[in-house]
Amino acid sequence: MNYYLSVLKKYAVFSGRSRRAEYWYFVLFNFIISAVLGIISAVVDDKSGILGSLYSLAVLIPGLAVSVRRLHDIGKSGWMVLIAFIPLIGAIWIIILTATDSNPGDNKYGPNPKEIKTV
Repeated sequence: MNYYLSVLKKYAVFSGRSRRAEYWYFVLFNFIISAVLGIISAVVDDKSGILGSLYSLAVLIPGLAVSVRRLHDIGKSGWMVLIAFIPLIGAIWIIILTATDSNPGDNKYGPNPKEIKTV
C-alpha cells in the first residue's frame, strides 16, 4: 500500500525513476479498487458507473506519471508510453517494458531507486 500512496504523493511528477514494485503495486491496487467500485455500482444499480469514472479520472495523471518514471528507470524516454496506442502489439510491448529490470547505476533520468539507501 505504501507504493500506491507514494505514487499518489508524486501526483504529477514525470521526472526521475520508479521501481518495478512501485509501478506494479499501483497497477494492482488500481485493479482492485476499480473492481470494488464496479461491484458497488452493480449492487446500487448505478448504470452510469459514476464512481468508477471519477476514480479513473482521479488516477489518470498519477498513472501516466508512474508509467513515464518506470520507462525512465529502464533508460527509455517517457514518450514511449504512446506505444500503448498501437492495438494489441503496443499493450504487449508496454507490459514487457514495465516488467524489465532497472538499468544498474545512474542514467540520464537519475539514480537507480534500488540503490538509494533509505535510513
